[in-house]
Amino acid sequence: MRLITCCALLGALASGAASAYPLYGSDDRDIGRVLAARLAHEGEIPGRGQVAGALLPLEQVDLRLLERRDLELPTPDADFTRQLVALLGDEADRYSLSVLDLSDPSAPRYGEHAGLTLRNPGSVGKIMVGLGLFQALADAWPDDTAARLRVLRDTVVTADEFIVHDSHTVRMWDRTARKLTRRPLKVGDQGSLLEYADWMMSASSNAAAAIVMREMMLLAQHGRQYPLDDAAARAFFQDTPKSELTGVLERAVQAPITRNGLDLELLRQGSFFTRTGKQKVPGTSSHGSAREYMRFMLRMEQGRLVDEWSSRELKRLLYMTERRIRYASSPALRDAAVYFKSGSWYQCVPEVGFKCRKYHGNKRNLMNSIAIVEAPAGERTLFYLVALTSNVLRKNSAVDHQTLATRIHRLLEKAHGVSK
Repeated sequence: MRLITCCALLGALASGAASAYPLYGSDDRDIGRVLAARLAHEGEIPGRGQVAGALLPLEQVDLRLLERRDLELPTPDADFTRQLVALLGDEADRYSLSVLDLSDPSAPRYGEHAGLTLRNPGSVGKIMVGLGLFQALADAWPDDTAARLRVLRDTVVTADEFIVHDSHTVRMWDRTARKLTRRPLKVGDQGSLLEYADWMMSASSNAAAAIVMREMMLLAQHGRQYPLDDAAARAFFQDTPKSELTGVLERAVQAPITRNGLDLELLRQGSFFTRTGKQKVPGTSSHGSAREYMRFMLRMEQGRLVDEWSSRELKRLLYMTERRIRYASSPALRDAAVYFKSGSWYQCVPEVGFKCRKYHGNKRNLMNSIAIVEAPAGERTLFYLVALTSNVLRKNSAVDHQTLATRIHRLLEKAHGVSK
């Protein structure tokens, strides 16, 4: 087994933690954090239990639109859009919202407000890193999903100096000592490539994202020669001119966007999430729009991101277990299976009478949420997709998105005659 020396540093975009991946039926993935979460839920070790919607086993965390691959995003329904905009209140011009209601599969409804507005994606950009990783795996092993899973599960990566000062904590499970530690990644920490992908999505660790991006570039460049030995991996990044590394990054993380039918002008992750990553591999700007986030989720549900296997594995990485935050923390969603990613970026400037607090920026207060909701989990009486971005200043954007999640859910319950 090759040990990969890899690296990351804290990025500028803030994002909260929220654990993902199914707890049951995931033993062959060997993700330590998942095992610890399951033991905590069962009371064998201290820790938080699960809400009802977080207990689907792996086989039930599946794609829902495989029989509707021909479905494209419908024309926005005027009445549905009006109802959604009414939920946004007086500052609707600071929101972008896209909702696709698939609860009645024979009559999808789509509502959209400012769907083409571009905002920095923050940590939602990590879904594009996930897409790039699965695209690189499929390019190397197009007809062998077992090989792809082996590479994810059996390749061990080791963090080095690039991860210094990432404030995002991850859950690390010591199988021998049966002890769970929650802390930022540090030099020398090891985990499988799949564990790093889980940390990237579940804890939104910028350090983990940098490692995944680094390995994704090596995969895109070297194909079936991956994983490289430690010296060769180091040499690639040390000896390759930066302009060429930029080209590899673009091929690894941006080309999959267009290859999978999405619009790079509306959805782009242009650079690493860490300062050192940006220094070693120069990139470009990042942006996203509610409409293209929606199309990303729709194509994932249809098995159209890379292929069916990749779409399914990507959706599993987004499945919410343990602590739910922001949009996903709405009490209305407790019994729902939620597939979720969020990202934020807030900045403050001096202002008389204003105190800068987390998610309350008065210069910039970006919050992005994407969510697939199946409620109740396992039954899917309601099944809908949401992409929400906002820049509402001086307001707690995390609570704001939680409130909107409740309002949207209640609106759809009423539309489909679901009793509270």
